[in-house]
Amino acid sequence: MSTFLLIAAVSYLLGSIPFGYLLVRIFRGEDVRQSGSGNIGATNVSRKSPVLGALTLVLDAAKGTAAVALSYVLADRMVAGPPALEYLGMGALFAVLGHVFPVWLRFRGGKGVATALGAFLLIAPQAVLIAAGIFVVVALISHYVSLGSIVAVAVFPFMAWRIGQFYLSHGGLALISLACLLILVKHRENVRRLLAGTENRVGGKPA
Repeated sequence: MSTFLLIAAVSYLLGSIPFGYLLVRIFRGEDVRQSGSGNIGATNVSRKSPVLGALTLVLDAAKGTAAVALSYVLADRMVAGPPALEYLGMGALFAVLGHVFPVWLRFRGGKGVATALGAFLLIAPQAVLIAAGIFVVVALISHYVSLGSIVAVAVFPFMAWRIGQFYLSHGGLALISLACLLILVKHRENVRRLLAGTENRVGGKPA
């Protein structure tokens, strides 16, 4: 139990580093939460600066990767035998929780897509590639980035299971599914706007 708690705490703290907020504050002298969607993710940051948005995407993904990598190291040192997927799933889930609810910003963060991408890349890289392909196809056809993200996140747990890595790790699958569910919940406003036809397409105009 202590291993799970340590992994959860470390992963949450890594995930809660608000790179988007820090970059805009340092380079633009502004609070990114006061404009656009109000969150600290790469999409909102890119409205201030495409370069800072791209850097936010990379750094948010990197902290997810770092959380899972560190979870592996901690479990390898504290638990007998090879680290189980449950430990990696715990790292991924709490990295996403940290990004979505960062303690440093009064629990007001981003939507977790980039952080999940970086975390899942170490756990199930084949499923990530498939989900990324689905995102590209949906976004290109619909011209909605949010719809591409929603569909890709929704199908990721199924693809991770279908490929076979999680056949013997129901706990690991449950943890990454919870992370995906959290991301989908954070997109609920996007879903409402999509249904109402007011969501911004690529290019900045609603349908």
